[in-house]
Amino acid sequence: MSEDRTSHIVVTQVRSAIGAKPKARGALRALGLGRIGRSHTLADRPEIRGMLRKVDHLITVEPITIEHVSDPIPDEQGSADAETA
Repeated sequence: MSEDRTSHIVVTQVRSAIGAKPKARGALRALGLGRIGRSHTLADRPEIRGMLRKVDHLITVEPITIEHVSDPIPDEQGSADAETA
């Protein structure tokens, strides 16, 4: 069985890439950013951490933990259909 928890990070762009070096702008695009205020959730891996170091003056990083659930919780609409059937 795989890990129960996977470590992720939320990256938010807080400063403009105007005037940044081309490699820093490319790292922002690779991280799924490009505008101030845009956020993206990414897996916490060494290659991602390297890109974050390249643009650490333009972003904020928040760690989160996502737990995998084997039995998904049915939504309200799905449970209402089960009651009427």
